[in-house]
Order: sequence, then C-alpha cells, then structure tokens
Amino acid sequence: MSLVLDLSGRVVLVTGGTKGIGLGITRSFLAAGATVVTCARSASPTAEGAEHRVCDIRDPDAVVALVSGVVETHGRLDVLVNNAGGAPASDAATASPRFHDKIVGLNLLSPLAVSQAANAVMQEQESGGSIVNISSISAHRAAPTVAAYGAAKAGLDSLTRSLAMEWAPRVRVNAVDVGLCRTENTDDHYGGDHRVAAIERTIPLGRMARPDEVGHVAVFLASDLASYVSGACVGCDGGGEPPVFLHI
Repeated sequence: MSLVLDLSGRVVLVTGGTKGIGLGITRSFLAAGATVVTCARSASPTAEGAEHRVCDIRDPDAVVALVSGVVETHGRLDVLVNNAGGAPASDAATASPRFHDKIVGLNLLSPLAVSQAANAVMQEQESGGSIVNISSISAHRAAPTVAAYGAAKAGLDSLTRSLAMEWAPRVRVNAVDVGLCRTENTDDHYGGDHRVAAIERTIPLGRMARPDEVGHVAVFLASDLASYVSGACVGCDGGGEPPVFLHI
C-alpha cells in the first residue's frame, strides 16, 4: 500500500462543511482528491470544487433525502464527516429544557441520524465506508457554560465506540476530539487578539489549531492508512490543557 493520502474516486459528505472547522475539513478532503458534498441549513458559499446542499440535519426525513440525493448523483457514499454542531454559552441552572433539548439534538442525535442513513448505503457497498465524528475535548473534561454540549459530545464519543462495534467490519467509525481552533469567530468569542494570545500560551504546542489541521486528521481516519483504526477517539488538541498551577 502506498503511503499517500489519495482519496481520488471517494465521495465524502461533510455536514456543516462551509465555514470554520468544517470548511477546513472540506478543503482537506478536496486536496486529497475526493469528491466532496457539504450541507448546511441554508444555501451557503462552500469551498471551490465542492458541491453544496441545503439540509437541516435535525430533520430525519431531510437527512434521508440528503443521503439519497448524494448517492443518486454520485453513485456512492464512501465517507461521512459529522461536523455540524456547537452551542452558545449558557448557565446550566437557568437554561430552558427546550434549549438543552436542541443542543443535545444537534450534537448527538443528529449525527446518529446522518450516520444511520450513511451506514445503510455503506453496508451495501463492497468497499464499505468510513464515518468520522467531529467531537470535542469537552467530552472528557468539565464544560462550564456549555454543559449540555459537553454531555452531548461525551455521548458522541460513546456512540462512536458503539457504532464501530455494531457496524463492523463493513463500516469504520472514529471520532476527532478537537481542542481550541482558530476560526473566523475566534477573536470575537474570546475577546480579541490579546486574550487569544494569552490562551495560546497555555497550550503545549503554543497555539490553537488551524481548521485544516483538524481536516488532516479526518482525512487520515477516512483513508486506507487507517484501515485497522475503528472505535478510536483521536485527540487533536495541541497537547491538552495543562493544570492551572503551571500558569500561576
């Protein structure tokens, strides 16, 4: 086997693949030669060379139509990247049940629904397929102000391991636990360059990730180089979060 990440001929679906980390993932798969379809709730500009479809992945019927449409157009679906997700900051004590329901739905139940639709296709393909869930370091450490999000991502990591067992050997399922990543919203979210620089000094590798670096991990997990990797939750966090006492 050639040690080259060549995904020519593969068809990849990236949910939420038009901005931020999702856009980096889309561009990484395009660079590896894949045919890439992105989806979002609205018509959005996507990476040059990618195809975009409108789909609210919280709607199970829309998800089935999305996957069916990709297969109808391209004849197959080789890789699913469940990237769509996120959550605004909220006080867990006062957030409404409806708010928590939406956060868990978007970050856990929606990836499950898309995975089910993709798996139904991949199980019938001789080459099977690969599912990559974009999770978070919030899955395995406290997540104040985004408690429901952290709980949902912990569930997504657990789901990854369970589906990897259930859907083997035809379909591999893995996750990427992403740490801090620079996107178009980073400065606004953390309060400007000065605060971002202070945060980056606490990261062992000295900086936040670039979206394409997350994409590189996703491409690897989807490629033949990871042919014996399934049920893994791969950290992409620059070395983790050091204990507070190291920075006092």
